[in-house]
Amino acid sequence: MSEKLSDQVTNKIRHEIAQNKYKAGEKIPSEPELMKLYGVGRSTIREAIKTLAMTGTVKVQQGSGTFVNTRIHESIDQRLRRADFDEINAVRKLLEDEMVKLATKNHTEKDLEEMKQCLENRRLAILTEQRQACVDADIAFHIAIARASSNKALADLYQSFTTIIRDFFSKREVRGVSHFAMSHHLHEQLFEAIKSKKEKPAQQVLDKIIENNY
Repeated sequence: MSEKLSDQVTNKIRHEIAQNKYKAGEKIPSEPELMKLYGVGRSTIREAIKTLAMTGTVKVQQGSGTFVNTRIHESIDQRLRRADFDEINAVRKLLEDEMVKLATKNHTEKDLEEMKQCLENRRLAILTEQRQACVDADIAFHIAIARASSNKALADLYQSFTTIIRDFFSKREVRGVSHFAMSHHLHEQLFEAIKSKKEKPAQQVLDKIIENNY
């Protein structure tokens, strides 16, 4: 099936926005200009603009024209950094729920060794009161779980998301390592549940970790 004419125009405009022909915040050409530029009728242009508006690429201002959305060129990291804590925690829960579910089924001995080493690093960092080492070991433990899921796309997505989690740790009012010390037993329980392939107990422990912002 051939591509609809309006979809072709939509893709052309989207490409030109990506190429900075139409910059963020700037007004794009009027309907008559776009009709002439792309050699199509008014209904095709209107349908293309409607699609671009629905996906957030452009913003139509009645009486003023159509403008490229100022947020279109922001990276996902930039958008996530503006999100509030509840939004970030909700995304974290979605990702980690799936990671843990898959890790209980798909982990290898090598995955378990990596998780165990991360937990040992976390424990030693707590004992020596090295807060940054606690952060690094904690995140490494959860990344190891993501890898144990055997879903590379999920693991890559979570690893990218950890940049936001690092920001969260750095902005917390908590100083020192008490926050990590209080949750270490839960992380050990999570490891044991994954190792034993017990999905429900693993999910229950994970819920406690996320609910308490550990």
